[in-house]
Amino acid sequence: MSEAASPVIVVAIEIADPGLADRLASLLGVVSGLRLAAPGEAATVALISRDAPTAVDVSDIDLTPRERDVLVLMAEGASNKAIARQLGISVHTAKFHVASLLDKLDATGRTDAVAHAARLGVINL
Repeated sequence: MSEAASPVIVVAIEIADPGLADRLASLLGVVSGLRLAAPGEAATVALISRDAPTAVDVSDIDLTPRERDVLVLMAEGASNKAIARQLGISVHTAKFHVASLLDKLDATGRTDAVAHAARLGVINL
């Protein structure tokens, strides 16, 4: 009795940003059970983005020196209490700075703020 081969998912990538398309292709190319579609080949799944990525000007994100200090501590996983203690400010002020960072970075939470800041080059991880 022979076992049936696992089905292969054929993935087509059509993305305007060539760098992103290349990174996706290299990542997906090594995943077991996936195969990248040849040009013109029918695919099981398609990743399509015709819009060019919008560039964000880092100078548009105007962080104060204190907000940058708070952001670095957030990246290290510090709590509001730890941020306050390390910077010699009140917990209320630390919370205010965190809220300001979330707003300026258009983030949904602390981790998202750090990820946005790292992606934009505001901080280095």
